Amino acid sequence: MPIGKWAGYALFAALLAISVLTYLREQNAPEITGGAPVPEISEDAQRSTPTDAKPVAIGSAFDFYVLALSWSPSYCAAEGAKANRQQCSSGRPYGFVVHGLWPQYEQGYPEDCDTAGPRDVPYALAKQLSDMMPSVGLVTYEWRKHGACSGLSQQDYFAVMRSAVDRVSIPGAYRQPTARPQVNPLVIEQAFISANPGMPKAGVAVTCDRDYLREVRICLTKDLNFRACPEVDRSSCRQRAVAMPAAQ
Repeated sequence: MPIGKWAGYALFAALLAISVLTYLREQNAPEITGGAPVPEISEDAQRSTPTDAKPVAIGSAFDFYVLALSWSPSYCAAEGAKANRQQCSSGRPYGFVVHGLWPQYEQGYPEDCDTAGPRDVPYALAKQLSDMMPSVGLVTYEWRKHGACSGLSQQDYFAVMRSAVDRVSIPGAYRQPTARPQVNPLVIEQAFISANPGMPKAGVAVTCDRDYLREVRICLTKDLNFRACPEVDRSSCRQRAVAMPAAQ
């Protein structure tokens, strides 16, 4: 066979091999998306990034909010037969529930403000909040005492309340109202700080009465960023061991 023909076959084989290698390299190459790979973001980190949240209505005539989360079994145990039946006798074991979202001044707070809106909360609206605030009566009470001082409509105020609840991550150890030994309130406070990056130590207060751990109060700006609040922080429980009962 002439040498020229052999050279043609060799060139064809070389080109074919190059094509096969290029195809295989493309099949095994990582997908390029226009930048470095984006690491997965944990649930707690997502909660701690306010820019990822939907914008909230901004209230007026106050400085910041306190989101008060009540340990429901403590309320039910302390109140006994006088406890709200929707919260304590519904058959649903509540843990932390919303006591309220309170407009605050840097010193003191407004309450029982005049409002052009209705003083009663429609039953249908109150029931929409039952997953986080199970007492319909408490919904109306909190609106009259605190919500009316926010400068917001009922719908906007309760929407901000839900966004505030979504903003805060309950530590995993305290999401279920199960039996536990007595607790140190400082341990509960540190658990909330650890679960919520950006929450300052002076921006959360754990309260108690003589027997029970009662609430975790978290300070938030009007657009729901964590912030310090020295006056609220001073209300922290001073006891070193209190009961944190289970739901009955």
